Amino acid sequence: MSMPLIIDELDFLQSLVGLDQHPRIIELGCGAAQLSRQLLARCPACEVTGLDVDERQNAKNLLNPQGRLNFVQAGAQSIPFEAARFDLALMLKSLHHVPLDQLSQALAEVRRVLRPKGLLYVSEPVFAGALNEVMRLFHDEEVVRAAALRGVQEAVSSGAWDQIAEMFFDMPVHYRDFAEFEQRMIGVTFVNHRLDATTLQAVRARFEAHMRADGAHFVRPMRVNLLRKR
Repeated sequence: MSMPLIIDELDFLQSLVGLDQHPRIIELGCGAAQLSRQLLARCPACEVTGLDVDERQNAKNLLNPQGRLNFVQAGAQSIPFEAARFDLALMLKSLHHVPLDQLSQALAEVRRVLRPKGLLYVSEPVFAGALNEVMRLFHDEEVVRAAALRGVQEAVSSGAWDQIAEMFFDMPVHYRDFAEFEQRMIGVTFVNHRLDATTLQAVRARFEAHMRADGAHFVRPMRVNLLRKR
């Protein structure tokens, strides 16, 4: 069954939750904070706090300050804020990076810092698709992605959350060439990918099978779970 194609996830998020109704936002695992910065441009009333466990990425974020945007180095399993501080929590492709034995703690922490009836938006890649087949040669996430989904399901089953929606969509991903793929997907700071020559060659070969005149185009299948704090 074909899924809707979503080019801009922020448009999708806005249509789903109405950002102006949730002005105090925390993004957990914000990375380079591109979404947080774009979010502020669309929501003048919003204030965003970006958390990232990666010390180097957090330092880079702090070098580029912006009004109504704050950065903190921390993981979702230990959020350094008081209870009921935020209206909306965002986890975009970050829940499966939480250590498996701390998933339930992380979701409990998110619940703690949300106000009553606050929302948690969890967006996770589905373990499928051509890009996944390239990635799994050096970074197989089948186990952690399945664990992240179980964590969400168990949190809902516990009665702590109501699930407002579970939705699926496809997101286009483009790389100009293998060098860009290597920089964006292999040379990340939060995971130390040390590929030997044989593995790197295999990754390049599988990637370049998708190269066309304008680069390599993929479609990443995504799942969104929107939860509301009880």
